[in-house]
Amino acid sequence: MGKGDEVEIKVLSEDKKAEEPDGKAMKPEYVAKEEEEEEDLSEEDEQLKEELNMLVERLKEDNVDLHKPALEALKTQIRTSTSSMTSVPKPLKFLRSHYPSLKEIFSKMTNADNKKFLADIVSVLAMTQDEEGECLKYCLVGSVDDIGSWGHEYIRHLSNEISVEYCDRVSNHEDMKPEIDDLLNLVRQIVHFEINHNAISGACDILMEIERTDMLLDYVDESNYDRACLYLTSCAKYLVEPEDAAFLKTTLNIYRKFNRYCEALRIAIKLNNMELINEIFANCEDETSQKQMAFILARQEIFIENDDSPIVDELYDIMSNSNLNSNFLALARELDIMEPKIPEDIYKSHLDPNRLYDIRSVDSAKQNLASSFVNAFLNCGFGGDKIMAEDSNKWIHKNKEHGMLSATASMGLIQLWDIDAGLTQIDKFLYSSEDYIKAGALLACGIVNSGLHNDCDPALALLSDYVLHNTLLIRIGTALGLGIAYAGSHRQDVISLLLPVINDPKSSFEVSCKAALACGLIAIGTSDGDVTTAILEFLMECKKEQLNKDANSIFLILGLALTYIGKRDAIEAPLAAIEMCPQPFEKSAGILIESCSQAGSGDVLRIQTLLQFCSVHYQKDKKDDEEKPSKDSKDKSSDSSKKSSNDSKTSSDSAKKSTTEKSSTAENDKEIDYSSTQAISVISISLMAMCDEISSEMALRIFGHMLSYCDHEVRRAIPLALGLLSASNPQLAVVDTLSKLSHDHDTEVVHNAIFALGIVAAGTNNARIAGMLRQLAQYYYKDANNLFMIRIAQGLVHLGKGTMTVNPYHSDRFLLSPVALGGLLTVICCMLEAKETILGKSHYMLYCLVCAIHPRLLVTFDTDLKPLPVSVRVGQAVDVVGQAGKPKTITGFQTHTTPVLLTHGERAELATDEYIPEGTLLEGFVILKKNPDYEG
Repeated sequence: MGKGDEVEIKVLSEDKKAEEPDGKAMKPEYVAKEEEEEEDLSEEDEQLKEELNMLVERLKEDNVDLHKPALEALKTQIRTSTSSMTSVPKPLKFLRSHYPSLKEIFSKMTNADNKKFLADIVSVLAMTQDEEGECLKYCLVGSVDDIGSWGHEYIRHLSNEISVEYCDRVSNHEDMKPEIDDLLNLVRQIVHFEINHNAISGACDILMEIERTDMLLDYVDESNYDRACLYLTSCAKYLVEPEDAAFLKTTLNIYRKFNRYCEALRIAIKLNNMELINEIFANCEDETSQKQMAFILARQEIFIENDDSPIVDELYDIMSNSNLNSNFLALARELDIMEPKIPEDIYKSHLDPNRLYDIRSVDSAKQNLASSFVNAFLNCGFGGDKIMAEDSNKWIHKNKEHGMLSATASMGLIQLWDIDAGLTQIDKFLYSSEDYIKAGALLACGIVNSGLHNDCDPALALLSDYVLHNTLLIRIGTALGLGIAYAGSHRQDVISLLLPVINDPKSSFEVSCKAALACGLIAIGTSDGDVTTAILEFLMECKKEQLNKDANSIFLILGLALTYIGKRDAIEAPLAAIEMCPQPFEKSAGILIESCSQAGSGDVLRIQTLLQFCSVHYQKDKKDDEEKPSKDSKDKSSDSSKKSSNDSKTSSDSAKKSTTEKSSTAENDKEIDYSSTQAISVISISLMAMCDEISSEMALRIFGHMLSYCDHEVRRAIPLALGLLSASNPQLAVVDTLSKLSHDHDTEVVHNAIFALGIVAAGTNNARIAGMLRQLAQYYYKDANNLFMIRIAQGLVHLGKGTMTVNPYHSDRFLLSPVALGGLLTVICCMLEAKETILGKSHYMLYCLVCAIHPRLLVTFDTDLKPLPVSVRVGQAVDVVGQAGKPKTITGFQTHTTPVLLTHGERAELATDEYIPEGTLLEGFVILKKNPDYEG
């Protein structure tokens, strides 16, 4: 073709989407495509089409005798037809054009039986139409028998229309209890069909839509109940109260129906229902199941008495956690990590290029204090170390004042869970003439007893005499010791000892606040009336300056909030009572109480409210107000020659200023700086979003945005929120964010980021974070405070030589331990005022973290509770909810012999069928039974 040749291109004169000449809109593409295909039908299809047309014509005839055979033939053609994922069955495809005429025939038909028969066919044919509700409408007037014979697609379509119809009836009914008996008949058939065809999720979905999940109990059997329960519990995470509780109760009833007591117990714990817990434990007659349930309760730190059991002594030993230390040390021997370590083993100062002129070469009291904490964290629970064991008195006296308290208390962490050996070593310090050492020894006694239940009550016996001691520091050590020792126990005798300390005239504000915190730890998650009343009475007597400016006031809020963890229905009274407190304390307390009551709920609306509050720039407004006088003075000093030309501008500026003042006065909170409350709001977001991976990822993304546009107080709280969100779970995104913040221009952001790195990697021995902290130690070697925080973080990373966790979630992230959350939240909130607490004189508050410390192990026993080494596969957990067949629950596994360590997100399963676990989860302490069907 030449360059200048003309080319003729044919184009359509009208757009395909244009209307047809008769004014009707053109048909959809898929209809047009079907019509094109009809032009070149095969002989078989042509014959089928003619046959269907003939059957429809027979239905139009007046001869009633022909109707029944025609309907039978239509039914047979539709039911026997096959389809693929991308095509409609041919009988339905050819009958589409007859849908209006079939509806007309139905309206005129007089024979009742034939009319029902035709209604069934029209109902099935309605799937191919755009009209909503037709499928259900004709189904209800049809035979309503054996609807499953029409196939899966019909059942799915009918389920969708039933859910829509149910919602319409509920919204149009005044008492919210509409008549749904006609729908229930269909639902029962659908559920029966779905379960028989292994579509458990479909059965659960339709029951969820009509709010009748309890019906599932009548249809599940031994082969499918576990899949139904897994689906229900997974859905419950994304529901609001009380729907989530209804789902969990249905799951619990299913487990009880099939005598799965361990799983039922976990659901009862999730529901936070002590009556159900006691009932399930009492109803179980199998001794092995009772022992396994005792291990589950011990992990949650719940102790119940069951004197009727023939193995009451064994159950007591398990629930009291008396063997926790011996089982942990058995794991340590297996891993060959019993040799005590010193802080220098993780500092690795010989690799530091600054060591020759480093200020750390000087015997600094601050660094000795840091080493005391690191030594305690490093050798936590091992019962021996190299610093305190050689000459404890000498090392304690290398610290100053409150440092001596923390150094002495570190012995409690080293001897954790070992009452006999621990108290023997601590006892001598109780007779010290130094009040700091004596207070530290009292705190150490409480730490040793953390999480244990003992009839002798050694902690109470030793500490009760010092509760109202004349020395205030000893009161603090005693109160915190009792709070840590009896956290979550709800012991009224211990609470009654501590309550007088809060309102005692001789107690300072600091003593009262820390006693309130101790009471909150003991009564955690119980909404105890005595504790809340005592704290509220003290609040009413406090001065405004104390509540708003004293760093210890956060402990009052915590003491009150911890008692309401998981108690969403009981917070109205305390919220109303604290309204009498001054702002911003009242708002801070309200936010933390409400957030604790919804801890781990993932409440989206509540999180959005907190985000909206965090977006307000209180500090910026304050800064603008300070800049106004200087700006006005500059205006006054302007040249007089320009005064006349600027008159109009000045008048407009003053008009704008007066308008701004009027709008500002309309706001009640204009002069109140809520920036400190915003920091608590950030922590609260993590508190609620830590329940599942999706919520955590969304919160992580939100925090990334907040770092860019929020005020300083919010930025300072974000590292701590990340630490709470990802405790003992060093996710790459979180670690990278904290690494950047550890070099921030704001000193407080740096402190919090470094500490958060320690929390995120607590007990993991994470090499990347350990190397990062060593680099930070070289970078900040001249800054004593930053270096102190780095040392604390290093100690946390190597907590228990890498065998511990501080994550409050356990049982495959299904259960939240209130005690662990309380300990972790206390330390996180302390860091909001790090200069006055952790970096000041209250560094011993770090020991509250002991409430969250627990071994991350898997130990297997036989039915006589003797260690039973077996082969297990340990790999990354895979979500198998709603998947068909028997999918693999782990991936990338390695085979080990128990006891083994489990990191965050890992799951274990038995490598052989030789043994059967008592319960579905292999985590913590698990009892195995011999499989009678196993052939080696």
